[in-house]
Amino acid sequence: MKRSRFTEEQIIAILKEQEAGMVTAEVCRRHGISPATFYKWKGKFGGLEVSDARKLRQLEEENARLKRLLADTMLDNAMLKEIGAKKW
Repeated sequence: MKRSRFTEEQIIAILKEQEAGMVTAEVCRRHGISPATFYKWKGKFGGLEVSDARKLRQLEEENARLKRLLADTMLDNAMLKEIGAKKW
């Protein structure tokens, strides 16, 4: 997945500009983003503070790590079943 050129803190600051009364199109033009990107960010980070965004990022990283561990365990389990099913 492509990394954003904006950090969560920067994204939240951009969203706060629009909440303060600036027109969405102007905010997008100033920061060089598309309106679709802005609304995607608003759906994900809307109403969050910087500390909340950091917690969200940590939870997403932990979730990805746990998914990898589960996939590895399932692969090991499948290999053991396959080996056990063979007749010697």
